[in-house]
Amino acid sequence: MLVFIWIIQLIFIPFFSPLCIGIIRKIKAKLQNRQGANIFQPYRDLWKLLHKDEVISSDASWIFKFTPYIIFAVTLVVGLSVPLFLPRIVGFVTSDILFIVYALAISTFFMALAGMDTGSAFGGFGSSREMTIAALAEGGFIFSLLTMALIAGSSNLFTIAGLTRSIDSQSFLPAILAFGGFFIILLAETSRFPFDNPATHLELTMVHEAMILECSGKRLALMEWAASNKLLIFMSLGANLFFPFGLDLNVGLGTIVLGMFYFLIKIFLFCVVVALLESSIAKFRFFRLPDLLLVSFIFNVVAIGLIK
Repeated sequence: MLVFIWIIQLIFIPFFSPLCIGIIRKIKAKLQNRQGANIFQPYRDLWKLLHKDEVISSDASWIFKFTPYIIFAVTLVVGLSVPLFLPRIVGFVTSDILFIVYALAISTFFMALAGMDTGSAFGGFGSSREMTIAALAEGGFIFSLLTMALIAGSSNLFTIAGLTRSIDSQSFLPAILAFGGFFIILLAETSRFPFDNPATHLELTMVHEAMILECSGKRLALMEWAASNKLLIFMSLGANLFFPFGLDLNVGLGTIVLGMFYFLIKIFLFCVVVALLESSIAKFRFFRLPDLLLVSFIFNVVAIGLIK
């Protein structure tokens, strides 16, 4: 049974992550009185890119050529290491909160290197902005997970998801504050509003898109796929660490199906919130972003201070 669960965990994130992007785009289109593309359009885009030829700069080194594979592999490992629909399975060492934080930091590091590797001016300033945001978001990300780890008494994500199902009243306020800080980090790490515009084509406002501007074909498909995987991973962390309802400690086919059902509902609600937020606010100026990330850090520090 455990092998079956690990196989589901491995394929779940990459299989459903493009659907989350499609749902967000569809909701945003409806809110803007547009028809919008089908929710399965991201799958068609990935299929098309996987069958296109590539154009690689003559200045590109092995870093640019291997970065898409490294980043995509990191998202697969992290997706396997986060709780999705069962909190009580044998967690690897990769399920520790520090491993998750630094594995995602490695993917950001390689993406920034790939953006600069081809010598493109756009890639350079995109990498600079990305590393600035990542450095400021790192503390808030660690502290938000640390808050839940202190409440549960463990740094393993599966243990945290299992123990916070019955959170007491004293830990409720710290958990809510930590979630507020975590949600800001989610928007920053996944290049969503107000930190970045995932659909922009304006050079002066690009962050994530500037770093992958030189990618094409299969490598561009892997970068886009990895970005959608990362969004679903952060949504999964938010859904199952801070709102762990629907998770059953018993391992069985019925509990797996029920856990998937609750998980998909929570992820859909996250998609709706992100779409509503992106339709109601504009992208912030870059020099305003540190203030917002500081708010996330303060939320988490206060949350840790309230834990008894």
